[in-house]
Amino acid sequence: MNMEQQGNKNFYVLYVDDEEKSLKNFERAFGSQFKVLTASNATDGLRALEKHLNEVAVLISDEQMPGQKGVWLLNQARQLKPSILRILATAYSNLESVIAAVNTGAIYHYVTKPWDPAELENTIRHAMQLFTVQRERDQLLREKMSVLHNMMVSDRVVSLGYMAAGMSHHIRNSLVPVKTFIDLVPQQLSEENVDPAQSKNSEFWTEYHRTAQLHLEKINNLLKELWAVSETPALAFTDRVHLRDVITEATVRSREALAAKSIAVEIDIPENLPLLVVDQAKFARIFDLLLRDEIVSLPEGSSLMFSASVLDGTAGERIGVIVRNNGPGVSEETLRTIFDPFNARSDSPSEHGINLMAAYFIVHYHGGKIEAQSAPGQGTEFRLEFSISGNAPSVLAGNREFFQKLRATDELWEKLLSTR
Repeated sequence: MNMEQQGNKNFYVLYVDDEEKSLKNFERAFGSQFKVLTASNATDGLRALEKHLNEVAVLISDEQMPGQKGVWLLNQARQLKPSILRILATAYSNLESVIAAVNTGAIYHYVTKPWDPAELENTIRHAMQLFTVQRERDQLLREKMSVLHNMMVSDRVVSLGYMAAGMSHHIRNSLVPVKTFIDLVPQQLSEENVDPAQSKNSEFWTEYHRTAQLHLEKINNLLKELWAVSETPALAFTDRVHLRDVITEATVRSREALAAKSIAVEIDIPENLPLLVVDQAKFARIFDLLLRDEIVSLPEGSSLMFSASVLDGTAGERIGVIVRNNGPGVSEETLRTIFDPFNARSDSPSEHGINLMAAYFIVHYHGGKIEAQSAPGQGTEFRLEFSISGNAPSVLAGNREFFQKLRATDELWEKLLSTR
């Protein structure tokens, strides 16, 4: 069996006719070349179509049948799944039905009865090819939209990150006198023999002063982090790390915060996973930041799992990492902006998407990529990908195979249309 014949066996040809003899003849003539389904009336044909909706490529229906007519069935098929190639079988004397079917867009082709086996086989084969190419084009379009979406996300996040990093330098300079003033307040009061605890506003001098210091330190650390992750990548990374060790150490650093919310962490990373060539200090921060975001956004008692493997089809050159939680998940709208620094994933207005944006930056710094998948009630999953060698892949090279496939299907599509 050649590749074309094998492809013809992947999907059904549904034939609907009220004549029992015609159904048997169809199965006998085409059962060896195609997967065949039959039905003796339009209603049963619709039931068969609904049952095998994702498996039917071609629908052929007789027009004149008791009850619902063939055009009705083809119209129903068009509404259920427009990609199914619909063929009307009718007698020479019934051209009005053909014209009506064509005008409503219900059919791809029509054949006259009694049909010629060789001619009908060519028609079905051509329809099956067109269905296959159309299906591949739809898949390629989805892939292309995904590529474009990722490029847009990357462009936005990187642009916002560099803007924030640039601003952070000036903001930190402005904070210097503020921090100096706050730090000197206790010393100045002591020199003037003023005891804050004995003042009328003792709470202001103790609690408020401590809170101001904490928040100022938090802002300062955040700005330093933004500045650090936006640095230009080194020409070559020299540190070799095992992914499991990096993630284990990150969970140890976050163990108190994880325990405070009773978040269970499972690490499922094989020992024989290849070492990664990275900037070790920055690479470790990726998982610190992801854990910090999970701790903020997950409810108490949640669970978190880290897994990793060598990615198929990369000749052992890339490692994929999955960070999955069983939390409440996020909406599609929130997912589109999940790496946006102005996105908030928790009830705390002070906790914004800085953690994920910074993680995105460091992944980008290592020539990798990070994507998020989620749905309300189904948790959230982060998928990361890194080159084992530490070399950043070219965007064009990474998508070369995709664009070659796109060109090939374009050429076949044009060829099939020109032979209709």
